[in-house]
Amino acid sequence: MHPGMEIMAEPKTICTRIAPSPTGAPHIGTAYIALFNYAFARRSGGRFLLRIEDTDRSRCTPESEAAILESLRWLGLEWDEGPDVGGPAGPYRQSERLDIYREHARKLVEAGHAYPCFCTAERLAQLRAEQTAAGKNPGYDGRCEALPAGEARARAAAGEQHVIRMKIPAEGDCVFRDRLRGEIRIGWSGVDRQVLVKSDGFPTYHLANVVDDRLMGVTHVIRGEEWISSAPKHILLYRYFGWDAPEFAHLPLLRNPDKSKLSKRKNPTGILYYREAGYLPEALINYLGLMAYSMPDGREIFTLDDMTAGFDLDRVSLGGPVFDLQKLASFNGQYLRRMDVKELAGRLSRWKLNEAAWERILPLAQPRINTMAELMPKVAFCFADRLDYAPAELLGGKAEGPAAARLLKIAQWEAEKTAAWNPESIKEIFNRMAAKESIELKELLMPFYIAIAGAAVTLPLFDSMAILGRDMVLRRLQYALEALAGQGFALKGKDLKSLEKRYESEYKQS
Repeated sequence: MHPGMEIMAEPKTICTRIAPSPTGAPHIGTAYIALFNYAFARRSGGRFLLRIEDTDRSRCTPESEAAILESLRWLGLEWDEGPDVGGPAGPYRQSERLDIYREHARKLVEAGHAYPCFCTAERLAQLRAEQTAAGKNPGYDGRCEALPAGEARARAAAGEQHVIRMKIPAEGDCVFRDRLRGEIRIGWSGVDRQVLVKSDGFPTYHLANVVDDRLMGVTHVIRGEEWISSAPKHILLYRYFGWDAPEFAHLPLLRNPDKSKLSKRKNPTGILYYREAGYLPEALINYLGLMAYSMPDGREIFTLDDMTAGFDLDRVSLGGPVFDLQKLASFNGQYLRRMDVKELAGRLSRWKLNEAAWERILPLAQPRINTMAELMPKVAFCFADRLDYAPAELLGGKAEGPAAARLLKIAQWEAEKTAAWNPESIKEIFNRMAAKESIELKELLMPFYIAIAGAAVTLPLFDSMAILGRDMVLRRLQYALEALAGQGFALKGKDLKSLEKRYESEYKQS
C-alpha cells in the first residue's frame, strides 16, 4: 500500500500549507496567502508545507512550478516539506498521487457517497441551455445518481467513459465555523454535485485537496475568501470519510484601488515582475502583511521575523485590502532610503547589475557599440519598468490608434498563453499575428519596439523580450495600452468583447 494511503493519526502540531497550481506566472495572491500560512505555522512552532496541485495536465508546466519555488524563496517563505525538499507525507505533487485519489474515490462510491456519471458533454450542454432558457441556475440534474449500483459498475467495467460525482444532501444547510468570520451557513440546494474524478482518471481540485490535507496532517486551512462557497463540499467529504475537518480561516481578497478583484489588467500580478522591477523582497512581504494585519504596537515597517514572532491570526482584518502599486513603490522607497549605501550596492549587483545578466545582454549590444560609453543608453531599457516615450510614438508606421491597441492586446493574450518563453517562441507569436492580421512582420513590430524598448531602433526585439521575461513584457504591453487609452484609443466595452470573440475563434483554435 502506498504510504500516503494510511489515514494519519490526529496531528499533535499545527500544520499549514500553500498549494498553488503551476499554470502560469506565480500570482501575488499566492504570496499573500503563503505569508499568513507561514506566519501562523512559525508562530506556533508548527509545519508549513508546499504542495503543487498539478492535476490540470493541459495547463500545468514544469517552468511554472520552478517559478513558484523561485518566487516564494525570493520572498523568504521557506517551507518544511515540499516537492523539492521531501517530507514524510510525500509525494507533494498531486500528479504523483493518483493511486491515492482513485482509492479514496472508490471508497466513496462503495459507501454510496459518490457515483459514476455517464452523461456526455453534449447532454450536459443541452441541459445547461434548457436551464438557462427556463431562468434556472445551470447545474447537473443528478440523472446518473438514480442508476442501480450494479448497472453503473457494469458500464464502468465495460469501459464506458464516465466521471465520478459526489452526492449532495437534497435539503438543509451546511453550517460551519470560520476562524475569522464566525458561523457560516450555506444551503445544500445551492451546492452542485461536484465531479471528483474526471474521465481521464485525474481528480478534481476538491477531492485531491481534501485527501491531501488530511493525509499531510494539515490542521488549519488558511485560504482566500473565494473558497467559502466550496467549503460545504470539502466539509461533506471530510464527513463522508469519517474524518474531522481542519479549522478554516478565509482571508479577504486583495483588491485594486477601485475595489475590484486584483487582476493583471489593472495591476501586475506576477510575483517575479516585482523582482525584475527592482522591488525589495522584504518590502513586498512587509506590504503584503499590511494588507490584512496590523502589528500590536502599530508599526508599519517590520521584518518577516517580526511578524511571525508575535503573529495572532485573530488580528486579521476582513476589510477589503487594497493593493495599490503607487503605495507599494513609495513603501519600497522607504526601505531603499534606510539602507546603507554599501548594502544597496550589493543589492544592485545581485539584482541585475551582475555578471550573469550582462552575459545575456552584451551579445546583443556588443555589435552595436564603438565605445563603452555607448553601452548604457542602448541597454537602459533592460533595467527599467515604465519606459519614457511619447504615446504618439506607438503609432509609427501604418498602425492607427485603434489598430495599435488591438495588436498590443492580442500580443498580451498570446504572451500569457504560450508555454515556452524564449526568442523562438516569441518569434512564433508575432509570425502568427502577422499571418492572422494580414500585415507584414516589419510593420506589425513597429509599435512593439516602442512598447518594449522605448525606441524604434534598438537591440533585437525577440531576444530582448526573452531577457526581460514574460512578466515584465506583459507589464510593458499594459503600459502601452494605457498610454494609447490616454490618447483616446481605449479598448473597452463592445470593442474589447468583439476582439476577445475574434481572438477566441481565430487564435486559440490554431
